[in-house]
Amino acid sequence: MSDQEKCSCCTSVDRSRQLQHGRKLEYFTLGWNMMEAVVAIGAGWFAGSIALIGFGVDSVIESLSGAVLLWRLSSLDHDQSREKIALKLVGVSFLILAAYVTFDALKSLISHEPPETSIVGIGLSILSLIVMPFLARAKRLSASALESRAMKADSKQTDLCAYLSAILLAGLLLNALFGWWWADPAAALIMVPIIVRGGLEGLRGEACDDCR
Repeated sequence: MSDQEKCSCCTSVDRSRQLQHGRKLEYFTLGWNMMEAVVAIGAGWFAGSIALIGFGVDSVIESLSGAVLLWRLSSLDHDQSREKIALKLVGVSFLILAAYVTFDALKSLISHEPPETSIVGIGLSILSLIVMPFLARAKRLSASALESRAMKADSKQTDLCAYLSAILLAGLLLNALFGWWWADPAAALIMVPIIVRGGLEGLRGEACDDCR
């Protein structure tokens, strides 16, 4: 076997390992977000918390994003067509979430719907705030190794989940400690510009300028 063939073989093996690692991260993301979605939407429904339900819906959308990335990572090649489709689908998922959160938050503010205190929601947001930054960092490293803009976009969505966790926690605590009912929908509205920015970056293909 020539040196060139050996190099090609090693490159193929390395990429296969990197893809396997990327898929493991996305499987973890899927499992975590499905758990997060069930807990957040259930707790938000009982407490009447728009921010908590929005957080749960975000987890559903992140699960869809994870499924898109698994589809993208099923190819051993640098498949640009898959990459572009995956990137746009992740961007669209952001914008769908932004529309949902905006509608529900405004509805809550207009109708003056005070949420109940949610201890489960507070605990979930704290746990997510701990886990998500580590997962996002692992995805960024994997995206850089694979030169995948779509996975970089997905890592940004994981970062977004950490931001949303902090905003959600603030809204839930203000309501629980001081009875500021409006803090919950206000926290939800604060999430919206961050979500929209992520969506537009995905649609424009701007998610991974530093991966080149």
